[in-house]
Amino acid sequence: MSQGRKGEAIDVLSRLAASPDQRTPEVESLIQERLREIEESLARESAGGPFRFAELLQGGPLGNFRRVLLACGVNVMQQFTGANMINYLAPVVYENTMGLSRNLSLILGGCTAITYFVASFIPLWTVDRFGRRALLMFSATGLSTCFLLAAVLLSVGTKSAAYGATAMVFIFQIFLGIGFLPIPWLYPAEVSHTRIRAYTSAISSFVNWMCVFAVVEMTPPAIDQIGWRVFVIFAVLNACWVPIVYAFFPETANLSLEDVDHLFEKGGITGGVWGAPGGRTVIAHSDQITGPGISQARNDEEKLAEIQGNIEHVEKSSRDSGSAEHRK
Repeated sequence: MSQGRKGEAIDVLSRLAASPDQRTPEVESLIQERLREIEESLARESAGGPFRFAELLQGGPLGNFRRVLLACGVNVMQQFTGANMINYLAPVVYENTMGLSRNLSLILGGCTAITYFVASFIPLWTVDRFGRRALLMFSATGLSTCFLLAAVLLSVGTKSAAYGATAMVFIFQIFLGIGFLPIPWLYPAEVSHTRIRAYTSAISSFVNWMCVFAVVEMTPPAIDQIGWRVFVIFAVLNACWVPIVYAFFPETANLSLEDVDHLFEKGGITGGVWGAPGGRTVIAHSDQITGPGISQARNDEEKLAEIQGNIEHVEKSSRDSGSAEHRK
């Protein structure tokens, strides 16, 4: 739609709604409603003129720069949990830090990947029920504990302790699936308003993959040099993520786009983080949010509502006139 390909957009919406032999008037009405919603969303995004990258650095009530930092920050934290040390290098970790055989390390690497896959389904039932903040802090606590226990067990240097450390890696994957696996991919889109969402998501994804590159490049030589002590480094980092999330990351679960905008109206680096039990922010009135494009978007919405009201009035008058003529 934003590229002027409305016909293709209608075709995609039609295919998603129903097969050609199931196109009822209700389905067609639903397609048109979705089309109007997309057009209205694009109108709000384009309010205020063409997008300028300088908008990403804006502070004030909109808090664009803070939104970008939060989006990038949660992705940096995800990669420096040590997740990809395990996901990319599990056999190396098992063989070089735990002293397991190559064949057993390869088998355990496959089992670790399966655990990762299964754990990725956990957020389907938890991410909206418990919120982003709580799951991130719970996940980071679990990740830190698992790596710390793994380091302690490996420091013992016995075979049974190595197996215990292996179990900690599997439990690590479960804690990862609970919070730091899904939420960094949700949070950037949720924390951004529509005008900067695509750019914020793109920047945060770029930061994520740069951190992947850094972790995967640094971990093998770190394992060669300090062995099991690499677990201590990631355990400390995970412990740091808990107070950082608590202090700086507002809750976005079950909030509308307008409500998320209200989180940033107080400005600062912690505005909107607290205000209710559990870190759920008390929502303010929408007329307190101003900024480039916002006032224009509201005016456009008011004009649209007025036009729709006039159309409904005309249609009602036409129906009443038709009924009167029919009675005559």
